[in-house]
Amino acid sequence: METIDRKTVQHVALLSRLYLSEEELALYSRQLASILSYINKLNQLDVKDTQPTSHVLQSLVNVDRPDTPKRSLDVDEVLANAPEKEGDFFKIPKVIEGK
Repeated sequence: METIDRKTVQHVALLSRLYLSEEELALYSRQLASILSYINKLNQLDVKDTQPTSHVLQSLVNVDRPDTPKRSLDVDEVLANAPEKEGDFFKIPKVIEGK
């Protein structure tokens, strides 16, 4: 199994702003080592004759409908039940808090 040291896991946790207990550090070290071991197995595969794919389902086709212009809702009708409005717009409380 590929090894990944505890210091690397601690560094990644620090960058991610995560607090990891000693048990979690040990667990994640083992899990990451297992993942790296699997990736190394994949790296050993001969893929030189394999065509690159951008999507597994390359033959998949979207079913689209043509856009058809139609009458939009009337502004007064849309704003009729709004608790507050300002001109032709909904008025909402400020959500950005300053320090």
